[in-house]
Amino acid sequence: MARSSEQFTCQSCGETYRKWQGRCESCGEWNSLLESTADVAVPSGLSTGKGRALTFTALNADISEYKRTASQIGELDRVLGGGFVPGSSILIGGDPGIGKSTLLLQAVAKMAMAGSPCIYISGEEATQQISMRAQRLGLADAPVQLASANSIRDIITSVEKTATPKLLVIDSIQTVFADNLPSAPGTVAQVRASAQELIRLARKTGTSVILVGHVTKDGQIAGPRVLEHMVDTVLYFEGDRGHQFRILRAVKNRFGATDEIGVFEMSDAGLKEVANPSSLFISSPDKTISGASVFAGMEGTRPLLVEIQGLVAATSQATPRRAVIGWDTSRLAMVLAVLDTRCDLSFAGSEVYLNVAGGLRVQEPAADLAVAAALVSSISDIPVPPGSLFFGEIGLSGEIRPVGQTDARLKEAAKLGFTTAIIPAGSKVKAGPMKIIEIEHLREIVSLFSETKPMTRAV
Repeated sequence: MARSSEQFTCQSCGETYRKWQGRCESCGEWNSLLESTADVAVPSGLSTGKGRALTFTALNADISEYKRTASQIGELDRVLGGGFVPGSSILIGGDPGIGKSTLLLQAVAKMAMAGSPCIYISGEEATQQISMRAQRLGLADAPVQLASANSIRDIITSVEKTATPKLLVIDSIQTVFADNLPSAPGTVAQVRASAQELIRLARKTGTSVILVGHVTKDGQIAGPRVLEHMVDTVLYFEGDRGHQFRILRAVKNRFGATDEIGVFEMSDAGLKEVANPSSLFISSPDKTISGASVFAGMEGTRPLLVEIQGLVAATSQATPRRAVIGWDTSRLAMVLAVLDTRCDLSFAGSEVYLNVAGGLRVQEPAADLAVAAALVSSISDIPVPPGSLFFGEIGLSGEIRPVGQTDARLKEAAKLGFTTAIIPAGSKVKAGPMKIIEIEHLREIVSLFSETKPMTRAV
């Protein structure tokens, strides 16, 4: 027996309250509580012996039926861990217009042309609009089953009556509604209920389901946070409208590595794969410009070289500006403090600007050394030695700490023509074609840009 109860639900985090209030105490959002009706079950107790007995299996059960299906897009398969796992659920989010629908339309079209039945259901666009995009991308002849619908009941009924598809795309989950709930589409209750039904359909039929999610102004997927816990994989499609490059990043993956990325280039013919993104994010290794250094980073299992650009400019303002694009602002403040305290470099009367070229966002602490090199190069107006790259973590005492996967970073750099690597002392490096310079303290980086104190520690 259940009775109806009035409650107020936060549309940002899903927290519920018995009465309305202006601010959600859980996530801090203002005016995000909407009234909803909940069915509260009357506690009646449970007795053993009346439920359905579960069927238990061993850990070494046969998994041959869970063979992955390739998406025919190499960068997408890399992020997914090798392709779509049957019965899996995937959530993809990104800013409006970043290319989510274009990427998924290309994926379903290529899979359909390879012989895998696919269904694309849009709740935001009419089928004619999607057909126009497919013709522009040269995919109009792909045997994709296309529909425009918003009712979760109609979607599930239609999918169950057709041949079991390999891939089902719902664009987007915020536009789908369950007719047994009184709330509007996009609310917490509707998103949770619709996603649960689609995940149950995926498990039952073995179809891989992709849910497109809207994002908030902070870049997080809108709706209840529990949605990201329900699905198997969460992908974010990132990029700057001022750049043609797009980054597909995995932040959760039950069937593959997290923090893996795929790189795409937006063009008139849709999204194109970038097989060697390092060559796009850096300039020529022989280019000599002060304030620029090259960082050898890791994105998941992929080594990626990016250019770090720093500018130190004199100012008369009492509070100099610190502007950062593509890196952590707090970490920049730490690097500046270490350079000031441990290396006798003063940035108090200067504005500092830092940029990661190409619109990429770097999250590794290993970028500390490259950032410091760019800043010291800018303040001294002496270019970084040609063909050099940097990576290493900086401690508060100025020591340079080793980082992982050194050989993979150096191998990628050598492939692109770099000749010198400036890395932390104690790094386990295999013999290779590059010259390795190991440093122990940040002062040795400062001496690199001094005509009287050249760096001499080399191995």
